[in-house]
Amino acid sequence: MFFKMKKIIVLAILFLFSIFNSSPSYAIKIGVIVGASQIGIGSSNATSIIDANTNKTVCKVDAMKGYEIIPYKNTMAIRLNGKFYQIYSDNIVLKPAKGGFVNAKRKWYRGFLRVQNKGNKLTVINDVGLEDYIKGVVPSEMPSSWEMEALKAQAIAARSYALANLGKRANLGFDLKDTPEDQAYGGASAETVRTNTAVEQTSKLVLTYNYKVVSAYYSASAGGQTISAKDVWGAEVPYIRADIPSYDGNVKKNGHGVGMSQHGANNLAKDGYNAYQILQYYYKNVKFAKVNDKNS
Repeated sequence: MFFKMKKIIVLAILFLFSIFNSSPSYAIKIGVIVGASQIGIGSSNATSIIDANTNKTVCKVDAMKGYEIIPYKNTMAIRLNGKFYQIYSDNIVLKPAKGGFVNAKRKWYRGFLRVQNKGNKLTVINDVGLEDYIKGVVPSEMPSSWEMEALKAQAIAARSYALANLGKRANLGFDLKDTPEDQAYGGASAETVRTNTAVEQTSKLVLTYNYKVVSAYYSASAGGQTISAKDVWGAEVPYIRADIPSYDGNVKKNGHGVGMSQHGANNLAKDGYNAYQILQYYYKNVKFAKVNDKNS
């Protein structure tokens, strides 16, 4: 049974694998802090904090030094040399010098940080290239020690979910949260050599259905059998395979159980499946496409 299923998937891969270039360039905005009364930010190298409304420099930032920011009179204030000074802006940006990283939540991030005062609470957003974002997602969603083909399947699924859900949190000023509510994201601090390799070997690859990038839903374990999206969210998703063995062994159900089982993906990889076969097993009638991402 298992061997027969594997042969069918191999044929499906050969028939369905398709790559095309789309025209948009993608960067993504990730909400890393929402509704804070105080935050700390910093940079790995010397740079400046910029008023995003006027593009003027607010203050210089020393390398490897933390800066406390609080909301103040619909704007913000920053602590410098032990005293708070008002920043006459509700929207500031911290961009590192070339090759640098920015810091918030005691984590390092690629790209840059945007801090906004929204209703006298602070929101911190990481603006980052798509591929750099996925480098921070894969090790946060799947152990880096797992099979390489499972990590590659995770990278493609995460990239697909991200692009299919751009603007999901637009009411908060960004695209996605950095939690499993969307996708766990640990920034550059979470990166490992193995997971970065998985991202690079699948660079810009996504899953599509009817020429649209799909929300490639996944969870830790389906508990033995994948679940219908209708049973979870009340509506069918045409590219989800439901009620099939999830191959997650004796791992109890953890998550919604729709789409790819992460434990199942790792077990299939151990049995010799590659990333494309794993994904074709959990999602039906999908094709692989390559997006054109100049910002990654």
